Amino acid sequence: MINLVIMSKSLNSMYAFNYDSAEEFLHGVIAMRARKALEKEKINSLEKLSDYSEKEIMQLHGFGKNTMMKLKNYMKENQMCFKEA
Repeated sequence: MINLVIMSKSLNSMYAFNYDSAEEFLHGVIAMRARKALEKEKINSLEKLSDYSEKEIMQLHGFGKNTMMKLKNYMKENQMCFKEA
């Protein structure tokens, strides 16, 4: 049992060391392809995302109606929105 606790603590510290919050932006909200497109544009926060219009984001690779709906719902839950076109 003690070995499991020690192993668990070791794994937790390794995970914390390798954690990258930029990679986690919108993880589980939209598909990887759309997240990579945002990353390429250096959009890694909802604040930066709110500087763009829906039309601008829809032009990125990986964005369609379904992805946009998920993204808009997520932004609404976090009291954010896209800029007006």
